[in-house]
Amino acid sequence: MKKNVKFLVVALSAFVIGVSVNNFAVSDGTSKIAVVDVSQVVASSSQVQALRKEQQAKAKEIVTFVEKARKEVASTKDVKKKQALEEKYNKELNNKKIAMDKSYASKLSAIDKTISDKITEQAKAGGYDIVLAKGVVLYGGTDITDVVKKAVK
Repeated sequence: MKKNVKFLVVALSAFVIGVSVNNFAVSDGTSKIAVVDVSQVVASSSQVQALRKEQQAKAKEIVTFVEKARKEVASTKDVKKKQALEEKYNKELNNKKIAMDKSYASKLSAIDKTISDKITEQAKAGGYDIVLAKGVVLYGGTDITDVVKKAVK
C-alpha cells in the first residue's frame, strides 16, 4: 500500500513539474502567438461560397434526374422492363453521387490547403511562432482572423 502511495506522489510530482516547465518554456516571452477563427475565415471564403453554389446546382441536377427516372419507370407497364429501368437508374444515380462526392472532397481539400497556406503566410509575415484556433484559446494571443480573411478572399 505504501509503495502505491509513494508511486502516486512521485508520478503526481513529475506531472506538476512537467507542466510547470512547459508553461515556463511557452511563456518565456520569446514566442509570439496568434489566434485565428477558422470558421469565420471559411465562411468568408469566396472559394467555399462557389463550392456551395456548385453543390446546390448538382443537387438540383440529381433531383431532376430522379424525377425523370421515376416518371419513366412509372409509365412502363412491363414488369421486367420496369425492373431493368430501376436497376439502370439506380446505377446511374450511384455513379453520379460517387462522382459528386469525389469532386466535392477533392475541391474541399484544395480549399483547406489554400486556407492553411494563407494562415501560414500571414503568421510568417507577422512574425508569429505559433498559430492556434481561436476556439481552443481561452485568453491571449493576437487575433489575425481579419488579416487572414482578406488574404483568403
